[in-house]
Amino acid sequence: MKIRAGFQIGYECERDTAMLLVLNIHPSRRADLLTEQVLSFDRPIEARDYIDGFGNACSRITAPAGITTISTQFEIYDNGQPDVLPEDAFQHDIKDLPNDVLVFLLGSRYCDTDRMADFAWATFSDTPLGWPRVKAILDFVHNHIKFDYMKADSTRSAHDGYIARTGVCRDFAHLAITLCRCMNIPARYCTGYLGDIGVPTDVNPMDFSAWFEVYLGGHWHTVDARHNKPRIGRILMATGRDATDVALSTAFGPARLARFEVVTEEIPTTGETG
Repeated sequence: MKIRAGFQIGYECERDTAMLLVLNIHPSRRADLLTEQVLSFDRPIEARDYIDGFGNACSRITAPAGITTISTQFEIYDNGQPDVLPEDAFQHDIKDLPNDVLVFLLGSRYCDTDRMADFAWATFSDTPLGWPRVKAILDFVHNHIKFDYMKADSTRSAHDGYIARTGVCRDFAHLAITLCRCMNIPARYCTGYLGDIGVPTDVNPMDFSAWFEVYLGGHWHTVDARHNKPRIGRILMATGRDATDVALSTAFGPARLARFEVVTEEIPTTGETG
């Protein structure tokens, strides 16, 4: 299966403003590219690329005063298979976890484990270890939070989402990640493209998507509390502790979002229409 994806995002800055961008696809997916995936700017801007501490492909720029539009468009191969559920994967004892996984057991900016630990243990301590426990958390979060595109709030933590019971995909991810960490299951936040492939078209505007991964049986596995079922065609951009680490942009000064368009669609094979 081939997927066409990309975006056009505009930022309006009052003055020259340093920015960090996490807008490239993840290095693990670059081998699947069928065309180049590069960031383009509608103004003369020098971008300095780097790999951050989580292995994400990032860029550093200085956006000049005024509106700057950043864009990319690419085609990528996908195996067309839905997410694989790790139904037989076991949960590690903490002492057996790799050192680099331990950070994904800790609280972070949006995953306030200290505020959710008592609830998590009271609710999930009787569930079997491993995948059954993760599945119980996914089911709870999926049913607890109501998706509402108009209720997005960039300051909402996992505990806030638990109380409000409303939010967008990042809120589902933050709450589920937090509950997993409380139950000693390493979990990390993911962001990327997820088009309406193999499912009815979403009436909401196309956006980037948030999901997460759990570490079971020696591997990271994709899970999604918002949809709570395997999906087709995810294109990973970045992973981190929470949305802070994978923010599309971090501006060191005032920067207003002036344009935001995302495209993710399956490319019809020869002979197909629509």
